[in-house]
Amino acid sequence: MSHTFEPAVPVHTYERIVDQIERAILSGEIPVGAQLPSERELMVQFGVSRPTIREALRILQSMGLLESRPGTRGGPVVLAPSAKTLSRSLRALVGTDAVEVADLVEYRVILEGSACRLAAIKHDDGQLSRMSVAIDRMERDAVSNADSFADADLEFHEAIWAASGNQMLQLSGEAVAGVLLRLMQRDAAGEHHDNRVKLESARIDRGLFAAIEQRDAGEASRIARQAVANRFAPLLTAEADRRALAALAE
Repeated sequence: MSHTFEPAVPVHTYERIVDQIERAILSGEIPVGAQLPSERELMVQFGVSRPTIREALRILQSMGLLESRPGTRGGPVVLAPSAKTLSRSLRALVGTDAVEVADLVEYRVILEGSACRLAAIKHDDGQLSRMSVAIDRMERDAVSNADSFADADLEFHEAIWAASGNQMLQLSGEAVAGVLLRLMQRDAAGEHHDNRVKLESARIDRGLFAAIEQRDAGEASRIARQAVANRFAPLLTAEADRRALAALAE
């Protein structure tokens, strides 16, 4: 039985340089605050031209891992990876075609279910008040102000992510939510402005808020998973993806 290979994907030389330097920084081999060698020295070490080195350094700086400081001799300075750096990377990844829509939807189900479970356990009064204000605004503006409703909807979920106490869930939620909402608006623009849809969304979120307020972690997770699955299932075309989504929502 013969094996079928996939087409080879060419890799630019500067990408290999980025990978090596990134691994060295993240592993601690090159410590925070250290300077990389000069461009000339890097050219010799990697055996490449100056434009290739500059492109690699440009990408690493855009990733927030390096910073050029005028007046210093040698190469750019290594920065500590930050939450902001991770957030930018996540937004860039999910905002392209590199991630399948089905993967994004499945991840959002897992993310919301986990975030709501943790929020039900960890929330404080201030976070609960923030959710309550957002829910009241959603119900008030569902019919009269679509933009205000959308802002309040996002505010409600951001409050939940914050109440989870998990920074990774918060960053992931912010990155994935925006992309999925844009897809939903593009593929079902009419439905997005349907008052019945907004009113139903507010009703579901009111139930979710009640579960979180009562610290019913299991019920909060269940409501969140099913709400996300039902909302974004229309974006999936493959039957296998729909079955997988339904299983995650249970």
